[in-house]
Amino acid sequence: MKTIGMLAGIPDSEQPAVRAHANAVLRNEAGKPMHVDKEHYFTGEMFGEYVEWREKHPSEDLITELLNVEFDDETGTTRKLTKQELVIFLAVVAGAGVETTGRLFGWMGKVLAEHPDQRKELAEDHSLIPTAIEELLRFEPPGPHVARYVATEDVAFQEQIVPAGSAILLMLASANRDERRFEDPDRFDIRRKPGGHLTFGRGAHFCVGSPLARLEGRVALEEVLKRFPEWTIDMDNARRSRTSTVRGWDSMPAIVG
Repeated sequence: MKTIGMLAGIPDSEQPAVRAHANAVLRNEAGKPMHVDKEHYFTGEMFGEYVEWREKHPSEDLITELLNVEFDDETGTTRKLTKQELVIFLAVVAGAGVETTGRLFGWMGKVLAEHPDQRKELAEDHSLIPTAIEELLRFEPPGPHVARYVATEDVAFQEQIVPAGSAILLMLASANRDERRFEDPDRFDIRRKPGGHLTFGRGAHFCVGSPLARLEGRVALEEVLKRFPEWTIDMDNARRSRTSTVRGWDSMPAIVG
């Protein structure tokens, strides 16, 4: 949250509230579908006051940049972002950037505890960490699926017709274990040649925050291994997070040393 807060220019004192809001939007009750209020889902309303304040007090942060950027929209018109577009963008950045990266840290702890020999290699040679992050993203993606609507016409794919207007749920985690793409896909291997996983999507749907997520993952793992090269996880007392789009833990006790 501090990283996203710094980029967006959100004061430290306000960051816990932003994180709590992003978390609440994605929450659901066990065994029940998530309640979605289409009028208020990811409206970004809590960012409105920051945007208004930054209009009067510009700085070197993301909000100021977004207030001033000009682009050609789908109609060919050169314009700036509307206030609604801007605050919704910030809400998505806060939700995606905070929740997914935080869950990645939990998967690091669990998977490397289950593979102590590979963890030892990483502790002894930090140059292996970037590749290990890619393997962690493939092996246990924090965002295992993505939903989209088929827009204006039927789409033929794999000898199936997806009707126009259909909702589809793409299982990225399944693609990441595709034996046609990955040798022995259910094996975690920090020396696996990187590339090919779909955790960050592809093309127009590629995650714009992927460089930051990779950087945060690398730095976090480096610092943890410097301080605590060995640990075990108390899975009996670990608590899974109940969310609609990301997977991980609210808490995962670790025993270090």
